[in-house]
Amino acid sequence: MENQKHILVIEDEEKIRVGLKDFLEFHGFAVDIAEDGLTASRIASQRRFDLILLDLMLPHISGSDLCAAWRRQGIITPIIMLTAKGQQQDKIDGLDLGADDYVVKPFSLEELLARIRAVLRRTDPTHSVGRQFTFGPFTVDMTSLTLSASSRKTTLTPRQAQMIQFFAANPNRIISRQELYQNVWNESMEGIETRTVDMHIVRLRELLKDAGAKTELIHTVRGAGYQFNG
Repeated sequence: MENQKHILVIEDEEKIRVGLKDFLEFHGFAVDIAEDGLTASRIASQRRFDLILLDLMLPHISGSDLCAAWRRQGIITPIIMLTAKGQQQDKIDGLDLGADDYVVKPFSLEELLARIRAVLRRTDPTHSVGRQFTFGPFTVDMTSLTLSASSRKTTLTPRQAQMIQFFAANPNRIISRQELYQNVWNESMEGIETRTVDMHIVRLRELLKDAGAKTELIHTVRGAGYQFNG
């Protein structure tokens, strides 16, 4: 099917794995499945996927280790992590490793579908507005998802690129977490932990520093949000 999106579902519980495959195929996606980390690693190396649904608790290789390995390899495929209720630190670690979103089990299939569609909209290069933009000595390419300065080049996740794009378009203005979440995640923050945004900010600061930023570009404004001085 033309323009059909291909999703890799990585889940060790057979009932959930098969159920997700059937549900997503019913909604028009092509779906591959993997029951453990080793199988997932092999399948992901053999073909390109538009999105990966990744359970954290997997045999052989954990979801966190898989996510970290893929990001180190420069694989920018969007990842939505599936986490068990109460695994807050795992969720934070997953976001810090480069996951684009997370859904807590037990979850609504309709909510999961909405999150998948939202991530796919954000990461579809045909919908990118402005392929490149600059701030200070940096250039961000929204197609290749890279942050460049001089001879340094850093790979970004789609969400990291979108966060930088939003900050760069709003320099020196205090931006609340709510506004940032609505514009980058395209959702309301109702019921969302503020830690989600904060952990993305922490990682973004590290990436900017690694790319050559001499000073802190994203400042926390206590009780108000963040300010970008690019």
